[in-house]
Amino acid sequence: MASMLDGCTPWPEEFVDRYWAAGHWRGNTLDNLLRDWALQYGPRNALVHGGTRITYANLNRRVDRMAAGFRLRGLRPGQRVVVQLPNVPEFVISVFALMRVGAVPVFCPVSHRASEVSHLVRVAQAVGYVGPSTYQGFDHTAMAADIAARGPFLRRVFTLEAPGASSLYGGLTIDPTGCHYFPLGSIDAPPGPALAQSADQVAFFLLSGGTTVAPRLIPRTHNDYAYQARAAAELVSLTEKDVYLAALPAESNFTFGAPGIVGTLSVGGTVVLVEDPGPAACFPVIGRERVTITSVVPAVAQLWLDTLPTVQADLSSLHLVQVGGAPLHRATAERIGPEWGCRLQQVFGMAEGLLTLTRPADPDETALTTQGRPLSPDDEIRIVDVHGKDVPDGEPGEILARGPYTLRGYYRAPDHNARSFTTDGYFRTGDLALRTPDGNLVVTGRLKDVPRRADHEDPSGL
Repeated sequence: MASMLDGCTPWPEEFVDRYWAAGHWRGNTLDNLLRDWALQYGPRNALVHGGTRITYANLNRRVDRMAAGFRLRGLRPGQRVVVQLPNVPEFVISVFALMRVGAVPVFCPVSHRASEVSHLVRVAQAVGYVGPSTYQGFDHTAMAADIAARGPFLRRVFTLEAPGASSLYGGLTIDPTGCHYFPLGSIDAPPGPALAQSADQVAFFLLSGGTTVAPRLIPRTHNDYAYQARAAAELVSLTEKDVYLAALPAESNFTFGAPGIVGTLSVGGTVVLVEDPGPAACFPVIGRERVTITSVVPAVAQLWLDTLPTVQADLSSLHLVQVGGAPLHRATAERIGPEWGCRLQQVFGMAEGLLTLTRPADPDETALTTQGRPLSPDDEIRIVDVHGKDVPDGEPGEILARGPYTLRGYYRAPDHNARSFTTDGYFRTGDLALRTPDGNLVVTGRLKDVPRRADHEDPSGL
């Protein structure tokens, strides 16, 4: 296998050969897949945000031109760039543009502040930052400037201005460290020749870590993530007629690729972006855009259920709602189908990889009481006791996982990796579950001595 970024753990050759032979990995980068989707679905709406509509052809053109602009301003293949944007089209455009340059986006929740962002910059040795100039009263540009002044890595800051606002920086070097500041809207240039890239390279980093530990970087390759999103889209039978509402933060694994944004784009569907998962923001959009599928966490599902009887809202277009990221109480699960007129899909997963999902054709009892079965036939799941011995079906134990889209090691974290993986490559999730006789998982809790992952604590979901 071709080498990944230094500090990343590759899959062993025997697993690489297996995943290629099974057709899971197909050797296409995510940004190159976008080129294919633009050719196939060109005039269809790819992204919708408020009154903004971007077709597949226009999305690919904007990615091309932004990638050329990033190159012009010095970004090079292999460099890491922290991306901290809300659910706006520029998130999708900048992520794909960075991948097209060969740079590696580091997905960062917009809620993170200097302590978390500076840690990501330091661990990733990130040379760039893409974020809002200000957002919900917080000055992200000032934060980035402070981080740049305190460390040797960050040298290019790209800021998304609010509509109608003008940049204070305009591409000038404004601090003694030599850090340059550019309005993201100015990152536009005529595209040059396409860069040849390998799909076994890291496409981007997702984050893990809870409130008591610094975020860890999770390398996701083009091969593994394209497979995850494609397989998840196939599992729920997504088509070009589907409209996916990205209500949870776009940088979460749940929203970005389970099947989420990437899976919807892969079939020619439409992604509708909203910046608030609350019912006041989402209900009108669901009715207006005829949303067919969305992903929420149980707290959001509960809020939607409780709010719907008090407002006039049309949710009749919904046919599937995914719920994951935290335990879903049966009483809440039982209300979703009757009150929204759609199918419930329970999802358990993590940014590190493993996804389990109930199937649309599963009996109601399965959808109400379990978190489903693994996404891939090559997902290998063990349920083990405290001694690492496999337990019988029906008994709880820790979930160990390995497979074609589950990481083999965190980025630049050898000590943590020694504790988090078995010698034969299984990821110790720290989650407790039991397996039913028909192969579904029921997640029962979390090991007490394992820090909770962000996907279990943050409303962004998985």
